[in-house]
Amino acid sequence: MTTARKQQPRDDDRVVVVGGGLGGLAAACTLAARGYAVTLCERNAWVGGKAAVLAEQGFRFDMGPTILTIPGVLKRIFAEAGRDLESAIDLVPLDPQWRSFFDDGSTLDLVADVAEMRQILDAYAPGSGSGAGYARFMQLAERLHRVSNDFFFWRSVGGMKDMFDPRRSMTLSMVREVMGMRPGHSVAGTVRSFVPDARAAQMLDHFTQYVGSAPDASPAVLCGIAHMQSHDGVWYPRGGTGAVPRALSSLAVDLGVDIRTRTGVGRIVADNGRVRGVETVRGEFIPAAAVVSNSDSVRTHRELVDGPARGRFLQRRKYEPACSGVVLYLGLDRRYEQLIHHNFVFSADAHEEFDSIYRAGEPAPDPTCYVCAPAVTEPEVAPPGGESLYVLVHTPYLRPHHDWSKMLAPYRRRIIEKLERTAGMKDLEKHIVFERALTPQDINDRYHVLDGAIYGLASHGRFLGAFKPANRSPDIEGLYLAGGSAHPGPGMPMVLMSGWIAADCVDQDKLVARTGGDRVPCAV
Repeated sequence: MTTARKQQPRDDDRVVVVGGGLGGLAAACTLAARGYAVTLCERNAWVGGKAAVLAEQGFRFDMGPTILTIPGVLKRIFAEAGRDLESAIDLVPLDPQWRSFFDDGSTLDLVADVAEMRQILDAYAPGSGSGAGYARFMQLAERLHRVSNDFFFWRSVGGMKDMFDPRRSMTLSMVREVMGMRPGHSVAGTVRSFVPDARAAQMLDHFTQYVGSAPDASPAVLCGIAHMQSHDGVWYPRGGTGAVPRALSSLAVDLGVDIRTRTGVGRIVADNGRVRGVETVRGEFIPAAAVVSNSDSVRTHRELVDGPARGRFLQRRKYEPACSGVVLYLGLDRRYEQLIHHNFVFSADAHEEFDSIYRAGEPAPDPTCYVCAPAVTEPEVAPPGGESLYVLVHTPYLRPHHDWSKMLAPYRRRIIEKLERTAGMKDLEKHIVFERALTPQDINDRYHVLDGAIYGLASHGRFLGAFKPANRSPDIEGLYLAGGSAHPGPGMPMVLMSGWIAADCVDQDKLVARTGGDRVPCAV
């Protein structure tokens, strides 16, 4: 990495990042590492967005994401500044990656090694062919992962045409690769064509829950997530996933990023189709030649953008929110030994569950519960012998008739009963000594997302469902998008990647002069 003599900056030789979620922090760090002056404005008192922390009465909970995969994305961001990720975050590998509890009383562990998982499935569902089918499914998942790396990741993509580098001539092999994404096929259909056991298929369906979408309505290319997780592992950052934004914000400060919390942005100022800066809700104008919005992409255009650009974005396609959820933070005075770090307590009828959430728009009568029990890995999250249980149940995004001030209590009771019955968590209610909750309304209000959606925009549509709004705005020069509602979508690694892509686009477009000298990005 080399640094040239510093230049005298103009007032607008600056990038403003709107929102300090993981995508905004990733963009800020990448830009600052490459020599740009960066101001990050965050409306809340903390940075990290949904990756916040709740700590009370000796219990500590990650409030948002709890599963970290593809650590190579974080490594790349730290490498931009010449730093090693390992020096900033202590990552603990988790294998089995998660445990599944089914209504018939059986349990099934997902392990990283494909050959071992094949043996587990042969023993779990003898005579069904699910073990051999899983091995073939993972071969497909590996191919889909490779296609995603070659054509989809690490670049601004808003549709099929953006997947191809115009500097490279189209070849028959490239077309074959893209067709290998199985356009027209769904995740659920693809999984069941390989794995006939209904319980194992239900477990594999839940890779799409990283993107908050129905597996029978999501494109088959998302099956590549299975290989990403198997190949790159599931990790726990010691100190919780809150350690990720802490490390990124520390890196940002080291690199000179001006982080302003409690500073909401009220308007992105543009003139003649080009960004000029932002205006805060207090009326301060911050000049900038580029703006990276880590706010929800739809709300960015509805609330922060004026003029024809707003209409062009909103009319480009139908923007459906991904699902929302109810989260229970339960401090227990005991542990349940059958739980590992990550657990899924599955519904008895996956079709009924997804039909309720994604088509009827109502909470599932028999929901699947994701349960994180981190004390098995880090006992310090709770008082001795206790547990800081994180329970997430997916729900529909907010509808006008949803009143969660009335809906939460009866639905909470249903969740507790589900955990006691299907996961064998006997007398759970009696062992809760601390409790907090988030409803879809809370998520909407706290994180300023679209209709309470946890995962940005839904990935529904068998042909185009994987595509989100591009990171480089086609409507306003100098506007870039990051976060779960921008390409490549939701989930910790994808959100971090979106921030890196947005920053890389700023660097490519050269609308902003580097004030820290010309820096060459570090190779990874």
